Amino acid sequence: MSTDFTQVVIFDTTLRDGEQAPGFSLEVPAKVQMARALDALGVDIIEAGFPIASPADAEAVSHIAREVRRPVIAALARCRPQDIEEAARALAPAERRRIHTFLATSDLHLERKLRITRDACLAAVIDGVRLARQFTDDVEFSAEDATRSDHDFLCRVVEAAIDNGATTINLPDTVGYSTPDETREFFAEIIRRVPNADKAVFSAHCHDDLGLAVANSLAAIAGGVRQVECAINGIGERAGNAALEEIVMALRVRKDLLPFDTAIQSPLLFETSQLLARLANEPVQANKAIVGRNAFAHEAGIHQDGVLKDARTYEIMRPQDVGQEPEQLVLGRHSGRHAVQRRCDALELKVTADEIEPVYRAVISFGEHRKIVGDGDLRRIVERLRAGAPAAPDDTNGGHHVEHVGYGHGV
Repeated sequence: MSTDFTQVVIFDTTLRDGEQAPGFSLEVPAKVQMARALDALGVDIIEAGFPIASPADAEAVSHIAREVRRPVIAALARCRPQDIEEAARALAPAERRRIHTFLATSDLHLERKLRITRDACLAAVIDGVRLARQFTDDVEFSAEDATRSDHDFLCRVVEAAIDNGATTINLPDTVGYSTPDETREFFAEIIRRVPNADKAVFSAHCHDDLGLAVANSLAAIAGGVRQVECAINGIGERAGNAALEEIVMALRVRKDLLPFDTAIQSPLLFETSQLLARLANEPVQANKAIVGRNAFAHEAGIHQDGVLKDARTYEIMRPQDVGQEPEQLVLGRHSGRHAVQRRCDALELKVTADEIEPVYRAVISFGEHRKIVGDGDLRRIVERLRAGAPAAPDDTNGGHHVEHVGYGHGV
C-alpha cells in the first residue's frame, strides 16, 4: 500500500447482504471457502453473516471466525439483546471481531415498519451499542435508511451511538435512492454537525437500485467516509450492492481525483469473482466492469489495431492488474487483419503474407454466422485454405455452435 494516499477500509458484505440475494444462498463450507478467498484478496473486514437469522448463519459465522484469522470478522445484529448476544456467541472464536448492530432512523421505517417513536429508536440504539461494547471494543452502528432520515434526528442518533461506544458509523443508502452529489453533501454535513464525529470512522453502504451504488460510494469517500461496504460482483438485495472490484479499481485508476488507497490485491479480483460465480451457480454478466469476460475484450478492427499498437488507446487499466488475460482480441465479423494475423501467430500457424487476405476474408464470412470465431475454427480455416478447399466451411450449424475461445475466460 502506498503511503502517499489515505487508506480506505474495505468492508466486504458478500457473505451477509450479498448472500441474501435471491438464488445466492451458500452452504457453510462454501461460505468458509469464500471467506478464505476474501482474506487472500486483502479485504479488511468480512461480514460473515447475520447469526440470529438462522442456525446455518450462526454456524457459518462461527466457522469463519475460527478459521480466518487476519481480517476483522463481523456479524450483523439488530439493536435487540438476543441478536447481539447471538452475534457475540458466533464471533467468540475470532482473533478480531466486530458486532455490527443496526436500527432504522427514517420516519418512514419508524412509523410504517417498526411502529416506534423517535425517542424509542434513540433509546434502543443506546442500549444496543452499550450491550455490544460488553462483548467487543469494535462496534459498528448502522442507521438503516439513513439517506432518507431527518438530518437533525440522524445527528442525534449518531452522536449518541458514538458516546456509547460505537467506533464505526455506517449511514446506508438502503434503497439506492441518493445521487452522487447528494451523497457527498450528506456525509460532509453529518460529519460536520456531529460534535464527536472525530471519535468514529464513517462508512457508506450503497445499494444499486438506480445503478449508482459505486458512484455514490466514491462520492461518500470524497465527503469524508473512510470505510466502504461492498460485495464481490455487486451481489446483494434487489439490484445489489456497490461492487468491490469497481470501487477498488476506480480508486486505483483515478488517483488524480481520488487520492485514496486500499489493501486489496487486485490481481486476485477476477479469480475471486469467478469463485463466487461457481459457488453460487450464478454467472457474471459478460459486460460486467472489471471482472466480466468482455471487460477487456476487443472485436472491432479499429479497437484491435489501436490495442496492438498501444493498449492504452482502449484500455484504462491493464487486464493482468485485475487477474484477467492480456490482449483479448476476439475474432468475429468486425475484426481487423492485424488481429487475425496476431491470433495466427499466437497459434503458430505460420500464415504467409499471401495467405492472410483469404484467411481474413474467411474469418469475416465465418463471423457472419457465428458470434465468435474460435481457435479451432481458425485452424480449420487455414487447413482448408492450404488444402485447396473453400476457406470458410459450409457448416455453420445455424449459428448455434459454441467453442472455447483462447483469448480469455468464461464462467
